Amino acid sequence: MVDETIELLQLRPGLTYIDATAGAGGHLREILQGTGGDSRVIAFDQDKEALDNLEKALKEEGFSPEDLARLTLIHANFRDLKGELEKRGIHTVDGGILADLGVSSMQIDQGERGFSFQKEGPLDMRMNQSAPMSAYQIVNEWKEQDLADIIYKYGEERNSRKIARRIVESRPIESTLQLADIVARCNSGAYRISDKQNKKNSRNNLSGGFAGGGKPHQIHPATRTFQALRMAVNQELESLEQFLNDASSLLAPEANLVVITFHSLEDRIVKQFFQNGSKTCICPPKMPVCVCHKKAELLIKTRKPVTASEKELLANTRSRSAKLRAAQKLN
Repeated sequence: MVDETIELLQLRPGLTYIDATAGAGGHLREILQGTGGDSRVIAFDQDKEALDNLEKALKEEGFSPEDLARLTLIHANFRDLKGELEKRGIHTVDGGILADLGVSSMQIDQGERGFSFQKEGPLDMRMNQSAPMSAYQIVNEWKEQDLADIIYKYGEERNSRKIARRIVESRPIESTLQLADIVARCNSGAYRISDKQNKKNSRNNLSGGFAGGGKPHQIHPATRTFQALRMAVNQELESLEQFLNDASSLLAPEANLVVITFHSLEDRIVKQFFQNGSKTCICPPKMPVCVCHKKAELLIKTRKPVTASEKELLANTRSRSAKLRAAQKLN
């Protein structure tokens, strides 16, 4: 949804724009091309490898030295947005801030990163490869109850207790396919992961098509568990809440905040944050007169979340769960 995202950012010359999750740079390229002159563009990513690849790619693609000079790449999680900008003397963002919360194709497609249940790899799942905790520690060291709790909370997996019990019984678990096989056995009617099936897997995301040739859009039985582990490893929901608060406080009047989510829990957090920010009164309903004197800070620009078009869905099945929301800072 690059076109929709750029439209909601409302690019204007001479302003500062933040891509808080640069990834492979799809949105970043459009921001660079859509601004110019004395505009400033700052891109964050917690994956150092992604930033290195992006910097190299931009140079190879012929972006001018002037464009690259006004671009700053920062290796950091978007929850550190405010602190990292303050280090660089930036206390207000007058253009807009974008966050695309999806796991990048590069991360999924590299089996050694451990994100995919369709590729053999270590149980890693760290977006920041220098982070201390990986999925291996959670899977092999956490208590059964704690495992069940995160699989249910972050993955909304109804068989979380059964899956957690089987994981504990199967320790040590070394690889992604080993874990995927264990989880698949816990779900009724699930196919087991085999080498033969793995060769037939399509290039879908963690909420993607069923491995081994199932129905289109039928999710793999390990999808929710892998998602939950990834979210726990990277503290994704906690980071999102911190980011939203800091991003809103940084925005200048008329600047825009645009967020793309790929999971209902993330979307709910963004939706509620925008709704709370747009309210003019938070007094209890029975109060006869407003005493909170709250003023609306945000104007919601997307009454309903924007979703991928049929054309984009055909070109990229990973976009089918994406939801785009945007809000503008008020005076």
